[in-house]
Amino acid sequence: MGNNKRADAKRSLRWFLIKKFFLIMLFIYISEEMIGFLYEKLTVGTSDILSDLQISISGGSNPISFALQTLLYSLATLLPGTISGYVQGSISKLMGDSLRIAVTSPLFTGRWGVALRIIVIVIVLVMLLISLMPWMIGAFYYYFVVTRKVNELMEEEKAQQLANDRQRNLLLSDIAHDIKTPLTTVCGYSLALADGVVKEEEKRQEYLEAIYHKSKRMDELITLLFEYVKMDSSGFELHREEGDLGELVRECTAALYTDFEEKNISLVIDISEESMPCLMDKVQMSRAVTNLLNNAIRYGKAGGRALVRLEDFCLTVADDGMAIDREFAEHIFEPFSRADRARSTTGGSGLGLSIAYKIVQMHGGELCVKLEYGQGYTKAFQIWMPS
Repeated sequence: MGNNKRADAKRSLRWFLIKKFFLIMLFIYISEEMIGFLYEKLTVGTSDILSDLQISISGGSNPISFALQTLLYSLATLLPGTISGYVQGSISKLMGDSLRIAVTSPLFTGRWGVALRIIVIVIVLVMLLISLMPWMIGAFYYYFVVTRKVNELMEEEKAQQLANDRQRNLLLSDIAHDIKTPLTTVCGYSLALADGVVKEEEKRQEYLEAIYHKSKRMDELITLLFEYVKMDSSGFELHREEGDLGELVRECTAALYTDFEEKNISLVIDISEESMPCLMDKVQMSRAVTNLLNNAIRYGKAGGRALVRLEDFCLTVADDGMAIDREFAEHIFEPFSRADRARSTTGGSGLGLSIAYKIVQMHGGELCVKLEYGQGYTKAFQIWMPS
């Protein structure tokens, strides 16, 4: 489940970045078009002023050197006369005397020539800044939204980690509780037998049977815990193959039929005869179905009824035992989730439904609980498998 959440977070971040990137590119495109429009209007508006501008250029044969020198000479021409000549001379010494630019215009002559050149330089710089503005805004905005999104994901990951730590601590606490109770019984009875406190053969046999059942109970709990942890590990994979879902449910039901009889539960079986081909891990899916059946046996009413129905790739396991309240139903698939009465009377581990939920989810299906199934049943668990 944790791996699925991390994968969803990665997909969410990926699409978030893609959407923001295209949004910023659209903003830059629209901004550049508007700036281009304004430049065009500005150029038309000032064309009369610069109508007498004459530029003569002569240069060498190297096109790259020529283009670079042209750019540098053009920028240097905008400087005041003495500075412009000095800069152009420096460029000639550095790059070779292969280029000469002469600019004559009323704009650069007379007493206002220096001021007008400064104004032209400022305008060029402002125009350059305006041209770069969409890219700068886009870059800063992208940095801001990405940083904020990453921080949000980090906070969510931190909160999820804290929740996982709390759940892990609760898991360990419940494991210790559920193992300690039968272990205490085993230790006490074993000590009584070893010390010879129990003399009667019938009582000794009773103690031995209690030790056996409590040991078996601990073995079942450890097995369930191992299965739960194994499925949550990164290296666990399903081994899927084509199979008949109906046949699998029949086999699981037949294997536990005597357990229903021992508790005097009348089992109603309604499994469609039609083949239901399903791509599944038969071992894991059998475990999920078995866990639901065991849940009906454990929490069903002695002398009551239980239903196993399979139709249209939907498996229903219902019983008429103790009802489930709505608040508890919201957490029923969490590990070690049990009602207080269930903990004290049935000895369930609270892992069976969690394991079944994980298995079904890994198969792309859905496991849910219905509190009002009808037909006299107090609750029903349903597995919906993809057809």
